[in-house]
Parts: sequence; C-alpha cells; structure tokens
Amino acid sequence: MKKMVAILATGSLAAIAAPALAQSADDSPFTGARVGVTGGYDVTTAGSSVDDDGNDNNDQSIDGFAYGVTAGYDIALGGVVVGVEGEYTDSTAKTEFDDGDFEGFGFGSVDTGRDLYIGARVGTLVGENALLYAKGGYTNTKLNVLSSDGTTETDRDFKLDGWRIGAGAEYALNQNTFVNQEYRYSKYEEANIEFPDGSTSTSFDVDTDRHQVMAGVGFRF
Repeated sequence: MKKMVAILATGSLAAIAAPALAQSADDSPFTGARVGVTGGYDVTTAGSSVDDDGNDNNDQSIDGFAYGVTAGYDIALGGVVVGVEGEYTDSTAKTEFDDGDFEGFGFGSVDTGRDLYIGARVGTLVGENALLYAKGGYTNTKLNVLSSDGTTETDRDFKLDGWRIGAGAEYALNQNTFVNQEYRYSKYEEANIEFPDGSTSTSFDVDTDRHQVMAGVGFRF
C-alpha cells in the first residue's frame, strides 16, 4: 500500500509539474519565432598560414560596417534556451589603396559581399529577462573582385565556405521585443571563383579569418 501511495503521489506531482513547466516555457520571453536587424564592426583578415609580414604596407585585413537581418526559433526548457537561427548580412569592408597602403589578404582587390549563416544556439537564463548564449554553424560569404580602379565591381567573385562560433547576451525589453550584443569568429577554409558566365572554378583551400562585434534589436512572435 505504501508503495502504491508513493507511486500515485509521484504521478500526481509529475502531472502537476508538467503543465507548470509548459506554462513556464510559454511565458518565457525567449520562446517562439523571432526576427531582427543587426549591425556592427566587421574585419576580415589573412589567416596565420598566409604570411606577408615582410611587407610593412600590407596589414592583411579589410574592415567596415556589417548590417543585415536575422530570423530564428527558440524553445525555453526550464533555465536553458535552445534554438536555430539564420542570417543574411552585407558589409562595407573593402580593399583600400591609401598612400600606397595595400590592404590585401590573398584575394587581390575586393569588397565584402553578402554573407549567409545558418546555425544553432544554446543559452542559460540570468534572471527572468536576460540570456547568455553560445552559437555555432555554417557560413558562406562572397568577396566581389574590383576592377583596376579599386572601386568598380566586376562580374567575378570569390565564394568562401566556413564555420562560425560566437557568444553573446540578449535582454528582453518585454514579451515581444529584445536587444542583443555578440562577438563571433568565422573561419573560411574553402573557396571557389564564380565567373561572369555563371561557371565556377574547382574548390581550393584558403585561410581567412573574420571577427565581428554586432548589436541588434528584434521582435518575437
């Protein structure tokens, strides 16, 4: 009898706890679909294997302002939040030729084109309205080849494949609106060239790093 009472009590507690957990997840400001805009500092550099240290006029990097849109879906599981997300961004970063300073990093004269990202994130709640998270996934970016004047885009570009990791913080202003800030690092290890006729070269190895510090605002459904 005592064993049966214990089983019934355990079952009752589970029945009570399950709706409570579901209600808690539903009430969380970090559950559901979300969209947002993002922007921040963006720098792309030569990787460690691309050595041009003998040229003092080449700092092997380009930097600018990255901007774009994001979308994702999160689920709150108690004090943990898991989700998937995608992102489309562009950037103002491009090769410069100021005072003889050529900022090449292995691709010649280029400007940064669109960047695609898809990945996942996992975070932990800090209080009721703050989330600390880590993220990671696949990224593909374009570097548009510039003509000899250093400003005009040609119909040829590099497409780089790689991976991204990052970490950040998100704060819920209310049940539907949030702001966030994050740092992310991207590593591109494979590329091909897309030609004006739409054909592409075979893939080849590259060693390119990207660092971004981004801030955003979004809306959750």
